[in-house]
Amino acid sequence: MSDSAATSTAQTWSGRFTEPVSDLVKRYTASVFFDRRMAPQDIRGSLAHARMLAKQGIIAAQDFAAIERGLAQIQGEIDAGSFNWNLDDEDVHLNIEKRLTALVGDAGKRLHTGRSRNDQVATDIRLWLRDTVDIVDGLLADFIRALIDMAEAHAETPLPGFTHLQVAQPITFGHHLLAYVEMMRRDRERMRDARRRINRLPLGAAALAGTTFPIDREFVARELGFEAVCENSLDAVSDRDFAIEFTAAAALIMMHLSRLSEELILWMNPRVGFIDLADRFTTGSSIMPQKKNPDVPELARGKSGRVFGHLMSLLTLMKGQPLAYNKDNQEDKEPLFDTADTIIDTLRVFAEMVPGIEVKPEAMRAALKQGFATATDLADYLVKKGLPFRDAHEAVARAVQAASMRGCDLADLALADLQAFSKLIGEDVFTVLTVEGSLAARDHIGGTAPAQVRAAIARLRESP
Repeated sequence: MSDSAATSTAQTWSGRFTEPVSDLVKRYTASVFFDRRMAPQDIRGSLAHARMLAKQGIIAAQDFAAIERGLAQIQGEIDAGSFNWNLDDEDVHLNIEKRLTALVGDAGKRLHTGRSRNDQVATDIRLWLRDTVDIVDGLLADFIRALIDMAEAHAETPLPGFTHLQVAQPITFGHHLLAYVEMMRRDRERMRDARRRINRLPLGAAALAGTTFPIDREFVARELGFEAVCENSLDAVSDRDFAIEFTAAAALIMMHLSRLSEELILWMNPRVGFIDLADRFTTGSSIMPQKKNPDVPELARGKSGRVFGHLMSLLTLMKGQPLAYNKDNQEDKEPLFDTADTIIDTLRVFAEMVPGIEVKPEAMRAALKQGFATATDLADYLVKKGLPFRDAHEAVARAVQAASMRGCDLADLALADLQAFSKLIGEDVFTVLTVEGSLAARDHIGGTAPAQVRAAIARLRESP
């Protein structure tokens, strides 16, 4: 074998070793086939690093020009799908570096001056995750708009509000949807807050102790849009808190979507019949021709466990690691990538699914007659007439029992029958016992009155 051939097949670190890595170990330790999705970020980070090296006089201007030209060609090859990803080169970083050296010679070998794969990897992950957070933020905004639009269309549509899955009080469907808007707004806040901690530059920490070269970390941070640099070199290369924090925020998103999925599944059941999903978001049965299955919400409910598992995986990955970098951290990427893919795909499909939901107001209103939903309104009525709440509660409970035995709603009882439970009840009680009266009475910020639902929507449309 010629010297040049030996150089081309050897690992970048192989000078210390007397035998090559076995093929089994290569397959076991390689990450190129999943971390190559970070290629754009790796190239961006390398360009910024090379520009800094040239500015500081660490490499010559002509070397930087060659590096810039070579990396542009590599990006073109990756975009065209013609780049040759090689298992022998372990990961995305070495694959790009080897190709760069093949294209521009010694200039490519100088690119790694003043850095290690440890700080390079940490930088690439942060760049990739920052881009991902921005995508998620936009998708959350799209989903929120879809929920708000449907809430506005149903600001007056009565729906049973449930506790313990039992009919509790009348609410509006619009009000119910706005509860999920609040969840998603908190999810956006968490993602944006996590982005601040993601957006700190590890590059310059080198392997773990910094570098002897006169680098300018703040310059690289500005080039790459980082808000600050990681202040401690040991922490910079070994920290994965930002990945765990992102996955925790993603787990909360999936938990919220799973709760909505559960309700959509229940509401679509023919025994409930509050809604129907558009056919394009459902499937049929291979044996039962009548079936229309809510596969999208069912899968979202199931995929929540997938993301929860990734969060536990990352926490477990980090819990026993001493400082600084350890090979364990190669295992951070697949859970992180799959978490991002899962929430991105789920948010996209939900933002498209919500506008196609067919709402069935008649079924919602009929359900309100099955659980004495205005019982609390009757108790409040008696309190306003001067009866202590506990006494009012007892009187209404007895009225509900009587109506239940007769198989009717409270509003169907005659005035004389109601007065048997309290002499304070007058003709005006029947206004209180209507669904519309119950809804309109809760006219305060956060209440379910249609006027408040519309006011909440107006505030939401004005918020960023």
